[in-house]
Amino acid sequence: MNAPISVLLVDDHTLFRKGLAELLEGRDAIRVVAATGDPDEALRIAREQRPDVAIVDLNMPPHGGLALLRQLLAAGWQGTSIVLTVSDAEDDMANALASGARGYLLKDMEPDELVAAVRRALRGETVVAPAMTLKLIDLLHPRRGAAVREDLLAELTPREREILQHLAQGLTNKAIARELDISHETVKLHVRRVLAKLKLSSRVEAAVFAVEHGVSSARRPPTEGSA
Repeated sequence: MNAPISVLLVDDHTLFRKGLAELLEGRDAIRVVAATGDPDEALRIAREQRPDVAIVDLNMPPHGGLALLRQLLAAGWQGTSIVLTVSDAEDDMANALASGARGYLLKDMEPDELVAAVRRALRGETVVAPAMTLKLIDLLHPRRGAAVREDLLAELTPREREILQHLAQGLTNKAIARELDISHETVKLHVRRVLAKLKLSSRVEAAVFAVEHGVSSARRPPTEGSA
């Protein structure tokens, strides 16, 4: 049996912090090592306990979550940082990712989706809230590297192209399953196949690829959350 993922929560809103800690502790795969609203204490805990993941609020006194992210990097902490915030501003996301965050998530997401995002971030993916996907594409566009060859698209089945379109719209697997009236597990299988055929490593890369190659209509993703 794999060891649980150790998580440090950093948020100055006491009710939210305590509620999130309780929700995460109720999942076998998660162990909350500490929850604090003090960035200085969070830095000390990260140095001493070396948690796998730090979930950090963006706006915290006295210097904010971005300063903490940069301090964690400077301290040589090797864990994964994820910002969990109410801000859907592109600039805030850009600054968070530039400061070392592996993910940028919004506080209206479901707990199960948060746990799934934590797992993906630990695998090396950049994870963003569905509502932020197209903003991330806009952010990456000026400095994208060479695109995957267009002939790889020919390897996708019609259903896989549908899946790719929905990934570009920022939909989660559950939302795609509802849209296409197929099971959640079937969607997961299709997503893995799409990434493998396009030689991509994450959903975000797939979304960028889809928009760049005209596979998606680039419809704005829903803002109801990630359920």
